[in-house]
Amino acid sequence: MVEVTDNAAVELKSLLEEQDKQGLALRVFVAGMSCCGVQYGMSLEDNISEEHDVVIEDKGLKIVMNKDDADGLAEAKIDYVDGPSGKGFIIDNQNGGGCNTSSCGGGCC
Repeated sequence: MVEVTDNAAVELKSLLEEQDKQGLALRVFVAGMSCCGVQYGMSLEDNISEEHDVVIEDKGLKIVMNKDDADGLAEAKIDYVDGPSGKGFIIDNQNGGGCNTSSCGGGCC
């Protein structure tokens, strides 16, 4: 299932504490498709449906996803990067595909 790196866990816990939102879960979701593959999104939320959601815990964080998205996120890894291009959370999913330059012409990725 979804894995949170140590770096991302530290940053997420800090963010939750900073915003006084320690009770919220991190929702991971499929935001759409592009020629580069699946696009993902994340949000903080407290609205969890036992009927429609899967909830896991990793490194002290509650992670929730729609049951329909769970299989596609099985190998996803949430990380936090801080580099020359900026900083922020990313979702790397080996199961989600990547850029197919033959289908997008190499220009979108």
